[in-house]
Amino acid sequence: MNILEKIALTKIKGIGPKLSRTLLAYNGSVEEIFRSSKKQLLAIPTIGEILAENIASKSYLKEAEEEYNFIQKHGIEIAWIEDKNYPKRLKNCEDASILLYYKGTASLNPSRVISIVGARNATNYCKRICEDFIQQLNDFDVQIISGLAYGIDSLAHRESLKNNIPTIGILGHGLDRIYPATHRELASRMLENGGLLTEFPSGTNPDRQNFPMRNRIIAGLSDVTIVVEAAIKGGALITAEIANTYNRYVCAFPGGIDQEYSAGCNYLIKTNRVPLIRNAEDLSYLMNWGKENKKANAKQLNLIPPDMSKDEKKVYEYIKEYEKWSFDDIALFGDWPQSKLAIIFLEMEMKSLIVSLAGKTYKLI
Repeated sequence: MNILEKIALTKIKGIGPKLSRTLLAYNGSVEEIFRSSKKQLLAIPTIGEILAENIASKSYLKEAEEEYNFIQKHGIEIAWIEDKNYPKRLKNCEDASILLYYKGTASLNPSRVISIVGARNATNYCKRICEDFIQQLNDFDVQIISGLAYGIDSLAHRESLKNNIPTIGILGHGLDRIYPATHRELASRMLENGGLLTEFPSGTNPDRQNFPMRNRIIAGLSDVTIVVEAAIKGGALITAEIANTYNRYVCAFPGGIDQEYSAGCNYLIKTNRVPLIRNAEDLSYLMNWGKENKKANAKQLNLIPPDMSKDEKKVYEYIKEYEKWSFDDIALFGDWPQSKLAIIFLEMEMKSLIVSLAGKTYKLI
């Protein structure tokens, strides 16, 4: 009965994510919500006569049973906001859906999540950037999410599969259909190394108003949102703004100053809303993410990574031995002028060997 009540709560018209949380907070559980009398429900802020009657009547339990039969038949998982399988990143967002429908093999709580968004009418320049960027992400143990739409979304999913990176598509409709229909084959492949996720029950059409809601899920699921290419208006910029309100990282690739589909990215960078990135190394620097590659393995074996100058190797050895050193300590220890050491540190940061911390201290990546 419990799972039916969870589904039923999401089907009551007029009760969105925030009000659902309010009901849970006042009643303690979804079971208690449906056990409450109309009088008890009216005592809850923002619950009026019509909503109280709808909840007390339990009229949505029949619809919930039909939905439950559908998900059972098609192997769909439910992620309830209080369950362990619910995405922890999304749970921290005040307007997160209390119930998600998911089908796939990828975890909803991986160690690193990147959302990639952009224009539906992607230019060749943008396609090349996206392809190169995702290929570079192979070393970073990430999951990539997007919206399965035309353009950058579908390209991000395809390139993720090509590079064996788990990828999840966030839908603006129910799991009984795929929109656009031309992406059915892609969606099927994503189930093998990724998945499909939505807050919408079966029977929900891909209506226009659903996609801003879909975009907030994309933003909330991610550690960082990457805007590859975007016009001054569109879903990509909406997702970026939502991610900013969630205090998540957002960054953008720059484009030509005269290009319509780069105007959105350039605007975000110009107005200091997001930092500029050019590749995965820039993202690594921004997020302080280390690679899962030979360089990391060398560090585990206490070996010095290749491609370093004599001075860089000295700095590397000092920091490795003492784990964290200040700028002044290293300058004194190595008998370097501070101007020279500043250049050494800059080169090492650009190679993603070290990262600067508060108080002019540094540590190895």
